[in-house]
Amino acid sequence: MKERKKRFLKKARKNFWSASRGVWAACGPNAARSGPKVFLVLFFQKKNFFLPLSCVALSGCLVGPNYVQPAMTAPPGYKEAPGWTQATPLDGVPKGAWWAIYNDPTLDQLESQVAVRNPTLAADYYAYQQALDIVKEAQGAYFPTIGLTTAATRAGQAGGTLGGGTSTTGSFEGSASWTPDIWGKIRRQVEANQAAAQVSAADLANATLADQAALATDYVDLRASDSEILLLQQTVAAYQASLRITENQFNAGVAAQSDVITARTALEGAQADLIGAGEARAEYEHAIAVLAGHAPADITIPPGQLMNVVPSIPPGIPSTLLQRRPDISAAERAMAEANAEIGVAVGAFYPDLSLSALGGYSADPITGLFSAGSALWSLGASATETLYEGGTRAAAVQAAGAAYQEAAATYRQTVLTAFQQVEDALSDLRILAQQAQQEQAAVTDAANAVQIALNEYEAGTQAYTTVVTAQTTLLADQQTALTVQQNRLAASIALIQALGGGWQTTDLPKP
Repeated sequence: MKERKKRFLKKARKNFWSASRGVWAACGPNAARSGPKVFLVLFFQKKNFFLPLSCVALSGCLVGPNYVQPAMTAPPGYKEAPGWTQATPLDGVPKGAWWAIYNDPTLDQLESQVAVRNPTLAADYYAYQQALDIVKEAQGAYFPTIGLTTAATRAGQAGGTLGGGTSTTGSFEGSASWTPDIWGKIRRQVEANQAAAQVSAADLANATLADQAALATDYVDLRASDSEILLLQQTVAAYQASLRITENQFNAGVAAQSDVITARTALEGAQADLIGAGEARAEYEHAIAVLAGHAPADITIPPGQLMNVVPSIPPGIPSTLLQRRPDISAAERAMAEANAEIGVAVGAFYPDLSLSALGGYSADPITGLFSAGSALWSLGASATETLYEGGTRAAAVQAAGAAYQEAAATYRQTVLTAFQQVEDALSDLRILAQQAQQEQAAVTDAANAVQIALNEYEAGTQAYTTVVTAQTTLLADQQTALTVQQNRLAASIALIQALGGGWQTTDLPKP
């Protein structure tokens, strides 16, 4: 009898191993090699658990396609910067506090508050925390659900009939249920949620970079307003000097009263422009305060000069741009999430298997609740499969596949847009640098023209209209030169943002 039992168990082991290897092979080579071994031992220790442990043995299967990041061809260099090639090292690329290259302590202080106090970024941060908690919630499905139920009932029957009286019954039961992840539906859902959390983290980094760049741009605009105010103050002073000259000429009888009126009109116009320049400055200051997480009334920025030097941005190579833009990383992680959702949709085609167990005590009367005779237990297993549902599962798989293709197209467009933004910023810097040289020459010549016109007017060889025309030309050239410098600084900020600032894909949380 024992020999027959041994032969039976040996044959069963062989059949079970072959069947398990076949199922696991369908799930992948790694699963086929190692999956059934542990569960095979458990099965032959408790042969009555054939169905439950056979189901558990399949829990390494993973339906749906495994994610492979698609290749995205990067150009060998930038058209606007031929020297930036793929062989360039990354040591010089701005990292961390990228705004420090502008050497402005006030800007450093304001930028450091963006990530800490900005309410919009705080909302993005808590969205990321929510995504992490959703991952934990999905991971909870890996484990069994364990419950405990206690109850006590006292019942009675009125009257003195036979069997009447009162009784107390009680129960104390523990239960456990588990749905093993045979087909990997839970794992695919966890995988999707992990990718979604990474998307949220990259979105947070992208929003932080965008707000930091916005504050830096507003700060440049603020300093440009300060410089324009200073320019207008100097212009007002120059016009006041011109007015005194015309008044002296008029009092000496060598100039007409119209010259005095013309000089006064120019002065009053410059004074009006000076007052109006304060409006833009106030608005920039308010915007900076809000980006830094303060009420506008809480921040007052003392006047200062616009930076005279545009910092040289160290080269950032095309091949690494894919790793240095948080929006590109977010788009790539969105692809991974969509890919995992395909597996979740495919898993709906496979049956759901559940294991359950119950044990405890139930007694009447309650005084014998925990006696051996009151013990009870049960074990169970169930499988559920939908045989027909009108094609909804197939449609869900197709929809998930389309969502993946949409995410892939979005990723490619994000990459192309990133390269476009870098090229735009590089061309802006190149063209504006050339324009700045020409404007500086124009300002120098216009200043000389003003001085010559004043000298000739005082000598009586030129009409005052020549002086007014020269002064107007000088002011316009000075304002244009200031705007060009403002735009150059803004373009440098845009380039740093387009290169990803100091952010790297290694900053993403690990799955």
